[in-house]
Amino acid sequence: MHQYTGPAGPSPEPLRVFILDDHEVVRRGVRDLLDAEDGIEVVGEASSGPEALVRVPAVRPHVAVLDVRLGERGEPSGGDHEGIVVCRELRARMPELACLMLTSFDDDEALFDAIMAGAAGYVLKQINGTDLVNAVRTVAAGKSMLDPRTASRVMARLRAPQQPEAAPESELDRLAPREREILELIGEGLTNREIADRLFLAEKTVKNRISTILSKLGVGRRVQAAVIAGRIRGQQEKQERNEQRGGR
Repeated sequence: MHQYTGPAGPSPEPLRVFILDDHEVVRRGVRDLLDAEDGIEVVGEASSGPEALVRVPAVRPHVAVLDVRLGERGEPSGGDHEGIVVCRELRARMPELACLMLTSFDDDEALFDAIMAGAAGYVLKQINGTDLVNAVRTVAAGKSMLDPRTASRVMARLRAPQQPEAAPESELDRLAPREREILELIGEGLTNREIADRLFLAEKTVKNRISTILSKLGVGRRVQAAVIAGRIRGQQEKQERNEQRGGR
């Protein structure tokens, strides 16, 4: 039997999964796919956000596979992303839950909203079955997972000169100078080892500092901190440009 490996290490129990999708055919397909896998058990499903918010805490899954857009038949630009709202609510109630967002639309705004809501992964419904199973196992192990087609756009958005409104200054005030340096390097996409080499620190020290940074910023995942770093950098660059224009 395949052994479930969670953030705390191998576990003898199966990997418990909950599915939220308003299309019955999709739910059945995902359920059949996951139930056929050794060591994975689908413990529940729902077709709406309110239903999921009642059922998920009752069955305590390790992973929730959530459709981003519920009850919507329009274009990707219209309507709210109810699945992301569900993700945010569930993560507030169950911080240990890993949410994997599943969507038909290649939507940058939904991707960033999902990241900031605490989603551990974001994949398109065009993903093949093996990759979906791997994505579920990846987020169950406490790792972040993005569909390869979206990963490059995430980093491009983080490095863009114009960003959404920056994080409030009070968020930065919570960080020590060294923590701000590390946050900036996270935003540049550096790994723990690369940050350690850049700042002449032990890799374990960097890992511990990053845990502190996430706690101070009130986020649960490194990629959320990277989004904040990108927004801050964008605001700083905009301010510098304005100052240069003012000095002319």
